[in-house]
Amino acid sequence: MHENDEIIVKIEKFSNLGTGITKVDGQIVFVENACVGDEVKIKLTKVNKNYATAKVVEVINPSQHRITPFCPMQKICGACQMQFIDYEYQLKLKKQIVEDAMRTIGHIETPVNDPIASPQIKNYRQKIQYPVSQTKNSGRILAGYYKPQSHEIVNIKYCPIQPEICDNIIEFIRDKAPEYGINGFNEKKHTGDLRHVVIRCSAENGTCLVTLVVNATKTFERLNKFSKAIYENFKQVVGVCSNFNSKKTNVILGQNTECICGQDFVEEKIIDKTFKIGADTFFQINPKSAENIFKYVKDEVSKIENPIIIDAYAGIATFGIIVSDIAEKVVSVEENSASIKKAQDVLRENNISNVELYAQDTIKYLKSVKRKFDITILDPPRKGCTQEVLDETIAHTKQKIIYVSCNPATLARDLKYLSEHGAKVESIQPFDMFCHTYHIENVAVISF
Repeated sequence: MHENDEIIVKIEKFSNLGTGITKVDGQIVFVENACVGDEVKIKLTKVNKNYATAKVVEVINPSQHRITPFCPMQKICGACQMQFIDYEYQLKLKKQIVEDAMRTIGHIETPVNDPIASPQIKNYRQKIQYPVSQTKNSGRILAGYYKPQSHEIVNIKYCPIQPEICDNIIEFIRDKAPEYGINGFNEKKHTGDLRHVVIRCSAENGTCLVTLVVNATKTFERLNKFSKAIYENFKQVVGVCSNFNSKKTNVILGQNTECICGQDFVEEKIIDKTFKIGADTFFQINPKSAENIFKYVKDEVSKIENPIIIDAYAGIATFGIIVSDIAEKVVSVEENSASIKKAQDVLRENNISNVELYAQDTIKYLKSVKRKFDITILDPPRKGCTQEVLDETIAHTKQKIIYVSCNPATLARDLKYLSEHGAKVESIQPFDMFCHTYHIENVAVISF
């Protein structure tokens, strides 16, 4: 096999990164935009010692599950890798991704349940983060997602997986930024003003918080005037913030955020609780699907009468607050102090008195206390938990760990460690939070 070779193949499997898998001369080939069952002509784009990558040149005989994507930008944008596959089959493929991780990484025999579908498969994404740049010759502002494996921006005018208001706000920013002297960011030269636009919408009431991430350390008059124009032009926009990020980094948000107009949060309702979500607050991008997860976790918690719970990696203490009315006490631990401040507001407004908040790193907190908890809720970032955190979790948990994960690979790794240290994996329940992508959320219930 050589780069640029064109070969006709049958797609046999689906990878955990959303590509089709076939074999040519005994070597694995990962094929973009290919579905299991497709017969396709492919062009090899890279040939390594152990594997090759390819793109589809022609679909000869399509899989019965191949459909026309509802977004015309699907192939170019790269954000919705699976949108050309019918939704029911997407769920089956995602279940396979979880099962493969559990078997090959975790050596876990617990059956994986069928994924719970998202209540919405369009307009579901309530948070967008668009990088911004500017064309060299015309000075036109570009904003959208990066093309796959690149930092080349696809200028997105219409995205059917997010609320329409986001498209309108982005279009206004593209058109009006030059009038206010706001330049797009040049990543290579590290020059220009506007690096990213972050929009957080409320699925509950349709309001939006707009955050302009700028290459600066403090606000400036041009930025203030532009922020005011955005705020005044859209009745759904309840606030415009500036986030300051002048570092040479791929991290989107800097440390400091300032509210320029209106308020610095939107409100979201989950089950019967109302939450305040700020510019840098971690909160699920698909609140309707997240609500299914919270209901599931609450149901698991209810199987133990009046438990004492620790809610680790708590964010704005969403899990802790949701289960507070069936718990004796909840301890929510989160290292981001801004999130803890938002959680304090939620506790006060929802009249909740049995949740303790700690602005502290999870491992530091666990090492500082001797008390045990009936239930531990873990919701770590994609990298999962360190062995040190897992050791402390085992030492501090009496009956049950509820592990919420957005990464099947690190979940499988951590479940393997827990199983090797006396725990039993009772169930694994996937939830489709990120429709049309290869990502899948899981809730694992572990007992002692």
